[in-house]
Amino acid sequence: MAVYAASAGNHAQALCMHGKQLGIPVTVVMPRHAPIKKIAHRKKLGGNVIVQGKNLSESRLIALGKSLDEGGKYINGYDHKDVIAGAGTVGLEIIEQFPDVDAVVLPAGGGGLVAGVATAIKGLRSDVKIISVEADRCPSFKNALQVGHPIETSVLPTLADGLAVSVIGVNAFATAKDKVDDAIVVDEKAIGLAILRLVELEKIVIEGAGACGVGALLLGKLNQFKGKKVVTVLSGGNSDTIGTRMAWDNRLVHFKVNVSDRPGGISELTNIIAENGASIKDIFLERSWTRSDVFTVRVKIVAETRN
Repeated sequence: MAVYAASAGNHAQALCMHGKQLGIPVTVVMPRHAPIKKIAHRKKLGGNVIVQGKNLSESRLIALGKSLDEGGKYINGYDHKDVIAGAGTVGLEIIEQFPDVDAVVLPAGGGGLVAGVATAIKGLRSDVKIISVEADRCPSFKNALQVGHPIETSVLPTLADGLAVSVIGVNAFATAKDKVDDAIVVDEKAIGLAILRLVELEKIVIEGAGACGVGALLLGKLNQFKGKKVVTVLSGGNSDTIGTRMAWDNRLVHFKVNVSDRPGGISELTNIIAENGASIKDIFLERSWTRSDVFTVRVKIVAETRN
């Protein structure tokens, strides 16, 4: 039986890898905002990757529909009971390695990681504080806690794209709501600074979603734990490499084209680029150098391609 899922990153990677090893066909629907590197890597692992949906919630509905239409098994990446239980093993490892830990900081997207880890840790050490952290551009878990149930939250572009879930999982929320002691949010500057500090000081590359806990530390939002033992889970490393190496890897292209210097000219060009699955990294207008036709403007584009 084929497996279907929707994911912006880690869940898709795990399914594609193990599906390939076990000979099980895996179809993953990824939202359009998913970084091209993530999309390409899941394809490389052998998954059938479909890029559809403006956010993860839309992608989830598409994946669920395909599983029903094609007779496959849909596995929710953050709300399936077995996925939540699997996340709980992280909590067991934390207690095993740091039995005297005082607080654990967990990125909250769909809620599966928080639910699993919190259940495991509170079951062993009820005094350990569990802190959820998410981007302030999509605080779906914090919003759910405030009203007492999962609620639709607007999703804005964020460095923590792996946490950009508009509605927290129903099972995850029911499991985690009474086990989380505090829910905090961090801004984009803190997330970016956390990524940089982890590279510079710890020599590790962590994506925005995984760096949110460190961002909270840098913002001083965990000062109540000064002098105590705090664990923050770095939950993903799906970050792109620097621009030069992307060009070496044939993932960056640059070109120049003349377009109409009238309303809609640039828009038509960018739409064509988007329809072909590329992402614009830089765009420059060179009016001064266009001499053959005064009604056109030369545009220089640097774009990242999927293949």
